[in-house]
Amino acid sequence: MLARSAEGLYWMGRYLERAGHLCRLLRLQTEALVDRPIVEIYAGWSLIYRSLDREPPGGSLVVVSSDDFTLADSFTLADDLTFEPSNPDSIRSCFVMGRENARQMRHYISGEMWLRLNLAYLRMQGRGISEIWRTSPEGFYAETEADIDTFMGTAAATMYRDLAWRFAQLGRFIERAQALASLLLTQTTLDGEAEEPSETDWTGLLRLHHALDAYGRIYGVEVLPAHALDLLATDPLLPDSIGHSVDRVSEELKAIGSGIDDEAVAAARRLAGRLSGLVHHQWPDSEDHSALLAQTVRDCRRLHELVTAAYFRHAG
Repeated sequence: MLARSAEGLYWMGRYLERAGHLCRLLRLQTEALVDRPIVEIYAGWSLIYRSLDREPPGGSLVVVSSDDFTLADSFTLADDLTFEPSNPDSIRSCFVMGRENARQMRHYISGEMWLRLNLAYLRMQGRGISEIWRTSPEGFYAETEADIDTFMGTAAATMYRDLAWRFAQLGRFIERAQALASLLLTQTTLDGEAEEPSETDWTGLLRLHHALDAYGRIYGVEVLPAHALDLLATDPLLPDSIGHSVDRVSEELKAIGSGIDDEAVAAARRLAGRLSGLVHHQWPDSEDHSALLAQTVRDCRRLHELVTAAYFRHAG
């Protein structure tokens, strides 16, 4: 496979995974606007921006009292994260870039995949924050999330299992592991800054990652932050967990095989193995899970660099 083709499929997976992740975060956040205290609404926006390592419009979020934060602020922040073209991580930007990579790689993806992605793209065209805010912003995010899930399901059902599939999955799972590690790290940091961890926040994170039912079967009804963190970080049977994602990264790297830089290929495989070991073996014995989450974020970024060197970028 040409390096350019591999890179396009890799980024298709990354961009659409990123868009889906942000859709879930914003759906949860806009649902909270209805009945949550303003201080908790502010905390939700802070979680999103800090996990994305992005400054909100106008600078950092600082709230002295609940009266300092209004729904107008939420409108501005939602617009920045959803439709702002200058924000490369906004849902629209990720969707546009994901579709563009898919368009250039149409000879590698199925016709059904292109149809689903194009329909979702067309539904987003011409829409803006004012329109979705008047009706149901959470409905828009749920609809867009469902469109991405449908595309991923169509890919799983129809895409030929060659290297094109492998690179798309590799990008998707590196993005998923990095995004969730950053989100969990931010939540644990916010818990440390608060008087006590919020059960509501962790329940929301479990819902966000389709883990609430699994949590109930394993731990019972009461949501304890430590148990929720363990499940989301390490459970290999949970599709959205860090553990499952890094295991899939190792599998895809093994299946892809050699690249344009064999040293970088070997280094990427070793790093993926260390990530798996960190989640499955170091985690249970560690008392500093925040440090392990920070290490996971750094390793995912380094893994992306190694994948780029191994498969996409010619030496020199």
